Amino acid sequence: MLNQSENNILSKFPKVRIDLPEAYQKIYNQHYLNNREGQYKTTSLSSKLESWMHKKVAKDVVGTKGELATLEIGAGTLNQLQYEPFQAAYDIVEPFSELFENSPRLKGVRTIYKDIDDIKDIKYDRITTIATFEHIMDLPFVVAKAANLLKENGHLRVAIPNEGTFMWKLGTRVTGYEFKKKYKLDYQVLMRYEHVNTAADIEDVLNYFFNQTKCAVYGLNKGIAFYRFYDCWKPNEEKIADYFRNKK
Repeated sequence: MLNQSENNILSKFPKVRIDLPEAYQKIYNQHYLNNREGQYKTTSLSSKLESWMHKKVAKDVVGTKGELATLEIGAGTLNQLQYEPFQAAYDIVEPFSELFENSPRLKGVRTIYKDIDDIKDIKYDRITTIATFEHIMDLPFVVAKAANLLKENGHLRVAIPNEGTFMWKLGTRVTGYEFKKKYKLDYQVLMRYEHVNTAADIEDVLNYFFNQTKCAVYGLNKGIAFYRFYDCWKPNEEKIADYFRNKK
C-alpha cells in the first residue's frame, strides 16, 4: 500500500499538455529542428552548455569497447552518438523519424522503436535519456518500463534541464530573446507547452522506482544550476509490479 507521500507523487500523472496557440503550431516543427541542431546563435550557445549532459550520460562507456547494450529514450537527432563509443547494440526510442532519418549517425543505431512499450524480450546494460523526461506526460510509466528493461546491475542514466527553478527560467529568457525576435512570439508559452515536468517531478519519480539514485548538477546545487544528471540502479521491483497491476 502506498503512503501519502508516494501517492502524491504518482497522482500528478499523467500530466495534461496545454493547447498550443495556432501561431506557435505553424512554426513548431521547423523551430524544433533548428533548436535541436543549434542553428540559432543563442541555441548554439545552449548546445555548448548542454554538452555537459551528453558527457555525463556517456561517462560510463568512455574507454569501453562497445560491449554494453544501450537503449536511448528520446534520441531526437542522434546527437548523443557523437559522445559515445560505438556500441554493437544501440537501440533508440524516437517517434519523430524526421528528426533522424537523414542523419549520418543512423548507421550506429541497431533498432528504432516509436514507443518504449514496443520493446519486448530485450534487456539492456544501460538506458539513457537526455533532455526528454521533462516532456513526457506519463513519466511513471516510462520510468517503470525502463526499469523492467534493465539487466541485473543495469543503470538508467538521465540528464535533464533544471526546469522549475529560477536559474532555468532565467536561462530560457536569454534563449527566448532570439525566438521572440524571429517569430514575435513569447518563448515562455512554448516552454509551458513542452516542459510538463519539473526537475523535482522527475527526481521524485526516479527515487520512487529505484532504490539507488545519485544526482550531479551543472551549477552550485539543485536550486542554482542549469542541468541535472541522475544515475539510477537497483529498481524497486515490488513498487514496479504494484504500479503495473494498478495500471491495468
